[in-house]
Amino acid sequence: MTVTKTHDVAVVGELYIDHVLSGFTTWPQPGEEVVTDAYTREVGGGAANTACGLARLGRAVQLVGIVGEADAAWFRQRLAPYALDTGGLRVGDGATGISISVSTREDRSFFTHIGVNRALPALLSDPATVAGLARARHVHFALPLDRAVADALLPALRAAGCTTSLDVGFQPGWLPDPANHATCRAVDHLLPNEKEAALFCGSDVAEDYLSLARRLALPNPVLKLGRRGALGLDGDTTLGAAPPPVHAIDTTGAGDAFDAGYIDALLDGAPVLERLRRACICGALSTRVAGALGGIPDRTELWSTYEQSYRS
Repeated sequence: MTVTKTHDVAVVGELYIDHVLSGFTTWPQPGEEVVTDAYTREVGGGAANTACGLARLGRAVQLVGIVGEADAAWFRQRLAPYALDTGGLRVGDGATGISISVSTREDRSFFTHIGVNRALPALLSDPATVAGLARARHVHFALPLDRAVADALLPALRAAGCTTSLDVGFQPGWLPDPANHATCRAVDHLLPNEKEAALFCGSDVAEDYLSLARRLALPNPVLKLGRRGALGLDGDTTLGAAPPPVHAIDTTGAGDAFDAGYIDALLDGAPVLERLRRACICGALSTRVAGALGGIPDRTELWSTYEQSYRS
């Protein structure tokens, strides 16, 4: 099937209003209170973060998701500086998803209200949505794909010449379920972090995740290791990349920025090691400021950091 490509990437997933509190040195114990002046209200969700990251890198990106009517104009206004195609945003019946992110210098925790994101399976089953996604060179899913939706959608995208990637996020119900192995095998690139990989394979040992990936014949499994970098498979060979040193302020959205760097390199036809390195740069640099969007690098900064970090 020949489909005219109008976008480099379509990014699909849950959309949120993020309330980000950062600058904490420790997590409070029960009954304790900690105070910070570092607060940001921002567009959130892995899909928006990755889409904005790709747009900063110069890609033509469409964002596909659902928001509440009261917030639709604010979302489009906030995303306007990134020159995203927001034609894939739909207004749902209910409230926009809300996420409260509390970050230390080492990690972050989330409190989440799903809201209208619950209607995403129905949106992804709509033939008009599928036709729109098929016009992208690559489709990135930042959500736990419903099995029935995946069975219908992924073959259609493959037939349209799209490559695909999946980052489901921290999903304790979805990741350990063997029924979803077929979905992970059907996408071209799987992008979990350590905690997600541990849920997926039942072990917090990186090699156990990679061993399961080999047994399941996953095409291109990746493992995000936070400040320690990332691992990936090139055939039977395990490759690793370390991130550049940065002074991390807020790790919110770092994994989503990693995804953007990885997909950008993939679209350039880069080999596995370069994909991992470019992804690590984007993830690391995104942590320099509070919030998921403010620290995302553009293409010039990406390449200057790459030269300094890996070719010196």
